[in-house]
Amino acid sequence: MINKKLEDILNAQINKEFYSAYLYLAMSAHFDEIGLKGFSHWTKIQAREEVDHGMILFDYIIERNGKVDLKQIEAPHYHFGEPLEIFEQIYEHELKVTQSIESVASMSESECDLATRHFINWYIQEQVEEEANVDEIIKKMKMFGQDKTILYHMDIELGKREYMPHKF
Repeated sequence: MINKKLEDILNAQINKEFYSAYLYLAMSAHFDEIGLKGFSHWTKIQAREEVDHGMILFDYIIERNGKVDLKQIEAPHYHFGEPLEIFEQIYEHELKVTQSIESVASMSESECDLATRHFINWYIQEQVEEEANVDEIIKKMKMFGQDKTILYHMDIELGKREYMPHKF
């Protein structure tokens, strides 16, 4: 059975994962509105992955005989500017998620819950990949500046992303 402190922090993490999905859906809608279908596709897949992350936590709490306590999901409050600005916001958001996951890892160590500590390692690795992927997109966008032709090619590239359900 999972202890109450870890149950609470994992429930909070579920909320953060679902908030992330809302955020990426809002960004996807914005990209659709401005005609960047590939960017929209990329952020929509990102939203699906965040839901997966939340559901893995959901199932883990139940598996450990804990109580899932879903809270209200806050509406995203982001200024949607140029695509580069949006991806910089994405990167900053992912850094916050990483800090939150690291807090879960730290608490699992301090509470001597090795099962949760082992479980959370997958999330730590996932965050390394998330940050690296977004950083690569930002670097490409910065390298080519405001060239609309490059933006068009990036839109095509991002539109090729495929959804891969996460399995733990």
